[in-house]
Amino acid sequence: MPAPTCSSCQAARAALRRPRSGQALCGSCFCAAFEAEVLHTVLAGSLLPPGAVVAVGASGGKDSTVLAHVLRELAPRLGITLHLVAVDEGIGGYRDAALEAVSSQAARWELPLTVVAYADLFGGWTMDAVARSTAGSGRSRSCCTFCGVLRRRALEEGARLVGATHIVTGHNADDMAETVLMNFLRGDAGRLARGGVLGSAGEGCALPRCRPLQFASQKEVVLYAHFRRLRYFSEECVYAPEAFRGHARDLLKRLEAVRPSAVLDLVHSAERLALAPTARPPPPGTCSRCGALASHTLCQACALLDGLNRGLPRLAIGKGRRVLQAKRPLPVNPSQATSDPLAPRGPCTCEQSKDGATLCGDGGDPAGATCVLQSDLSPTE
Repeated sequence: MPAPTCSSCQAARAALRRPRSGQALCGSCFCAAFEAEVLHTVLAGSLLPPGAVVAVGASGGKDSTVLAHVLRELAPRLGITLHLVAVDEGIGGYRDAALEAVSSQAARWELPLTVVAYADLFGGWTMDAVARSTAGSGRSRSCCTFCGVLRRRALEEGARLVGATHIVTGHNADDMAETVLMNFLRGDAGRLARGGVLGSAGEGCALPRCRPLQFASQKEVVLYAHFRRLRYFSEECVYAPEAFRGHARDLLKRLEAVRPSAVLDLVHSAERLALAPTARPPPPGTCSRCGALASHTLCQACALLDGLNRGLPRLAIGKGRRVLQAKRPLPVNPSQATSDPLAPRGPCTCEQSKDGATLCGDGGDPAGATCVLQSDLSPTE
């Protein structure tokens, strides 16, 4: 059976049927529709005002590649300036190849590129070093927790370095639906309440962030890259198979097979979710150590680095359970104690309840331990 005619241009043969609407489109018309929808998302949400200097979080993967390409096409209409910011997490055999892809994209599109590294920002710590510290085997389920927190901080620092006024990331609808599912499964009401918005307005000293691809499905992101012939890095991170997000992704795929609209339904449900006043998290303050936005005395990054530098990395981060190793391991980076600007300055003053009974400063954990709750965590970026 021959392919139907494109329902938009009525001239070319249709190359695909859109997963969301069922509309039959040729490749050219699909790409135009995709770009128009991203433009509508940006304008309707007032995400990027004219004159904005936008730091694009560039990983070399399909999402950030498509995001950078679309925003480059839309930049004249939006009146914005783009600057690619890539993060080197220090993952051997993985990140080097991804950074090569980012460098190639920046050269091809004539966009400035800045690379910031964990090792430079966090006193010598890389993700490989974190993995060795938390598990000893080089693969740890907690790696994605550390990386999500540190990557967010690194992207913020990189954006400030290039003088950006806004940060954009390539999270698509599938990513956001997975995050909603994860927050439901964790019972994290605070993050559920703010998980559906298109971005943050930039509270305190933080730069405004947004996700222009939030309503674009992963399938359509891949199709756009195909029809625009975009080259991107497609290997999975070596630490990803152990992440909790993988279980949410598998569940979402099964739900989508039964109900094709499940992805966007979850994204929109998070948008409309409202919490009772007693369940709403308090407004954030600032970290007593680095000045970044924080829900408690220390921000997420400082709390996690504090544990690493003490040789007591947090193996789990969640409400109602202890988060420190029972036995103190040998530090991976013993020089950290004196060289790291984020080195601990004294005992923890956190008064968050642990296990519903004792306080972290009440003798239940080693002196100086920092209590970190699941409600503090930001989505992986």
